[in-house]
Amino acid sequence: MANFIYNEAKNQILLGGIDFSSDDIRVLLVMSNTTADTEDDKDTLDDFTTLDEYDGANYGRAELANEAVNEDAGNDRAEFDADNVTFSTLGVGTRQCQAAIVYKHVGADNANIPIVWVDTVGSGPTFPFDGNGGDITLQWNAEGIMQAA
Repeated sequence: MANFIYNEAKNQILLGGIDFSSDDIRVLLVMSNTTADTEDDKDTLDDFTTLDEYDGANYGRAELANEAVNEDAGNDRAEFDADNVTFSTLGVGTRQCQAAIVYKHVGADNANIPIVWVDTVGSGPTFPFDGNGGDITLQWNAEGIMQAA
């Protein structure tokens, strides 16, 4: 599978309902039983048939820092980026970690909006992977977490 933007996120971005500079944008990890990779039409994290969030030791959802949207005139698009995210001393989960989901954090999962499915990063772990008790750093692609052309 390749990285993709969820339909509701596209809708909210165009309506101004997602503001990457002021909203609380976070990332979570999902394991191999997730259906989030095939349900791009879901509006909230709670809507996925099976989220299958990572369950290895020391795992927790992470808040993105230094979010930025920049114009890439050479490629005729805009790019959303943030600092790389480190999951410290990430233990083995019951299944492999399949991907990351970047989402707008509103509160409970019945209000949190999935923005982008990420199973390919610039460097760091190659999905799928197993936690091994060490630090796992998602190093976002040099072209950003997501692009809008």
